[in-house]
Amino acid sequence: MSSGLLEVCCGSYASTVAAQAGGADRIELCANLVIGGTTPSQALFRLARQVFDGKINVLIRPRFGDFLYEPAEMDEICDTIRAFRDLGADGVVFGALTPDGELDLDKMERMIRCADGIHVTLHRAFDMARDPFQTLEDAIGLGCGAILTSGQAHNVSAGAALLAQLQPVAEGRIDLMAGSGVKSGNIRHLHEVTGITHYHATARTGIQDSGMVYRKETVSMGLPGISEYEIWHTDPAEVRACAQIVHSFA
Repeated sequence: MSSGLLEVCCGSYASTVAAQAGGADRIELCANLVIGGTTPSQALFRLARQVFDGKINVLIRPRFGDFLYEPAEMDEICDTIRAFRDLGADGVVFGALTPDGELDLDKMERMIRCADGIHVTLHRAFDMARDPFQTLEDAIGLGCGAILTSGQAHNVSAGAALLAQLQPVAEGRIDLMAGSGVKSGNIRHLHEVTGITHYHATARTGIQDSGMVYRKETVSMGLPGISEYEIWHTDPAEVRACAQIVHSFA
């Protein structure tokens, strides 16, 4: 069994600093967490490298929405993978599906070639695939190092039964990393139920209010229901609490 590992999903410099302070083993650097995460800027990567001592994986997702990518999007994805590899990323996180909900092996192979030996995580495209067990075998066959998954459910608590079925099949061949709704309050229970030792968390315990005094409440710049005056940050205390639990796993 793999020893415990905590990966923190960081969408800002401040979150990266918090992940470092809390003792995260690795971060997944991204942008736009409110829409599930997209590719971060190279500038943010360079800043993160200055303050985070552990490994940095980079999310490669050019847009929100499905994982069915057009040829031009694939060109963009591959150029982005190569760029972050050359910047010194420890790993990349990506996925592509066919219209029928299977892992797109041709596109995955192309992206893996662009990664050129750095760690590859199949992201939650896995959770949108038709057959989780076949997708698991496909990811192993491709040489992916890890799969980030909620157990094909809205969150890990809802997907725990499937995670418990997948873990013994995956163990020793690929790392299953449980993500979506992971908190210090449920990691130990999830481990007991599933046997999984790798966890992915935002470690966010609250929302910081904006420092703006003047507020244009009648204008929304993005998704309905999301305030322009809320800032999401990682909580170093929650990172530390998660890390202490995860690091207790053999």
